[in-house]
Amino acid sequence: MKKLAFLGAALGLGVGAFVATRSQAADHLDSPAAIANPMADITDVYAWMSTDGSKVNLIMNVSPGDPGTRHFDNTVQYVWHVNSVDQFGSTTPTETKVICTFASDTSIQCWVGADKDYVKGDPSNTAGLTSADGKLKVFAGRRSDPFFFNLNGFKDAVATVEAAVAGGQITSATVDGCPHITPPVATLLRGKLDEQAVGSAATHPPCSGSDVDCFKRFDVMSIVVQVDKSLLNSGANTLVRVWGSTHAAQ
Repeated sequence: MKKLAFLGAALGLGVGAFVATRSQAADHLDSPAAIANPMADITDVYAWMSTDGSKVNLIMNVSPGDPGTRHFDNTVQYVWHVNSVDQFGSTTPTETKVICTFASDTSIQCWVGADKDYVKGDPSNTAGLTSADGKLKVFAGRRSDPFFFNLNGFKDAVATVEAAVAGGQITSATVDGCPHITPPVATLLRGKLDEQAVGSAATHPPCSGSDVDCFKRFDVMSIVVQVDKSLLNSGANTLVRVWGSTHAAQ
């Protein structure tokens, strides 16, 4: 089995919780370092059990708003950190890393732990690439990732708040802990969101025009892994919590 060394520093993070039935975390279009390297920019991490309870399904999505021109390559490692514990709240987990690297869109290597399982080959078939013992399966490719978010309205509202703070129209917190917003600003903020239903003069990338739901056409590059739970549990540790990271070559 080929051994693996980490490449550089972690660029993107996604956080999951304990896997009882399903958990997920999302983080889109955030820090400059992550945006600058979209193939290392995690949008979502998902984890859930198979219906028969024998396997853990893991997904990591990267490349927010993927335009169809980006490709997996050998500059990024993708890692699920699976921590098994014996009870909720435990501070002494046993970690098993599930790591995948690419030579190209059609050439992947994935490891479970240092030597628990390994698979290499073409992951682009939706049926999945399966390891020799059948305990590890992986698919990787472009997938649709639509969801609703009024980005134009949100950006307009943020700019309105910033201008109002600078102009003294939003003042320090009142006794109930909330800032005081003058009625004209409050009305303007509602309008910045409401006006998106009929179009806005403001346009904010990656939206085009005044689209109220520009994320409806979003795609991502997705890595889907299924692992037999016996490779992730450790003795009496049968609860797992999951988080994801990407590591880019420097």
